[in-house]
Amino acid sequence: MKEVLLTLAVCLLLTVVLEESAALSVGVRKGFDLTVILFANTLTNPIAVFCDLALQAYTDIPRAVYVIIIELTVFITEALIYRKLLFTKKPSPFVLSLILNGVSFVTGMLLSEKILNLIL
Repeated sequence: MKEVLLTLAVCLLLTVVLEESAALSVGVRKGFDLTVILFANTLTNPIAVFCDLALQAYTDIPRAVYVIIIELTVFITEALIYRKLLFTKKPSPFVLSLILNGVSFVTGMLLSEKILNLIL
């Protein structure tokens, strides 16, 4: 259980740092908008990571199948949150969600196992 909680914390921290940095790099500057992005990640990331861990441990479903479903769900959920709450309209909420999630997904896939192996 300790490993699961640590994994959730590390993944959320990595996601927040990456997505906030990416948001700044594409022109999101308002504090409120950056807070909305933080909120969206705090809502979606732990659920996505927990689902990934649980499906990996307790099913024989190929990981690629459920990762695609989880990531699409996160992308759409965050895009809808951004559309409803962000003041920043460029890039569009769906493009912004795609950029932010793309950055964190690719970087997370490359780094998360290495980081988790160091601390677990």
